[in-house]
Amino acid sequence: MDETPNVSGGEAPKSAIKRFAPLIVIVAALGAFFALGGPKYINMDFLRENRDTLSAFVESNFIVAVIGFMALYAVLTAISFPGASFLSIFGGFMFGTFVGGSAIVIGATIGATALFLAARYAFGDVLSKKAGPYMKKFEAGLKENELSYLFILRMIPAFPFFIVNIVPALFDVKIRNYIISTFLGIIPGCFVYASVGAGIGAIFDTGGEVKLSGLMTQPKVIGPILGLVALALLPVIYKKIKKTETA
Repeated sequence: MDETPNVSGGEAPKSAIKRFAPLIVIVAALGAFFALGGPKYINMDFLRENRDTLSAFVESNFIVAVIGFMALYAVLTAISFPGASFLSIFGGFMFGTFVGGSAIVIGATIGATALFLAARYAFGDVLSKKAGPYMKKFEAGLKENELSYLFILRMIPAFPFFIVNIVPALFDVKIRNYIISTFLGIIPGCFVYASVGAGIGAIFDTGGEVKLSGLMTQPKVIGPILGLVALALLPVIYKKIKKTETA
């Protein structure tokens, strides 16, 4: 009589729990953030009512404030909190366009990379195993022009930030290319929001309202971004032309 215990039934659930643990932590952290009332601290009303307190704290603890802001931005990006634009305004208000924009870029890149790694750990090989011919072809095209495509995804405002954080992980892109394209690709948008934040005090003083809707699609903003998108497409176009010539 075989008395060897059957462990196969227990291994699969344990493996699944381990695999999805990072995403479970992220979802739990997002839930806790909302449950503890986090969103009430990241909005225009809070900034308007507490701007003197925030300014005084930054003036007395500049380095600590910058590091703390980057850490907060990284955490909120990693848990996909849908209020990055407001937090970017805070960064510009507290630290100015250059320092604030730089802190936003660094914090967002760290947080996006953490979410990317969590998604890859959970789903990394699932899509490649189940993908059909079209998805296989898409993945092949992505890998051939990986850096260019990732830049484009980052710079076009139509793509939600948290979606672009996750999708590349499903196609097994290189982590180096992901970090480079994230860091450089989000610079235009981050500095636009930081510049708005840097001038928000004057808007508050006049009793004006800050309107973020449509900010990234204004001609003076979207024009340079589309120019960068065109530059990112040049390597793709060049490769296609070379293929045509050698065919």
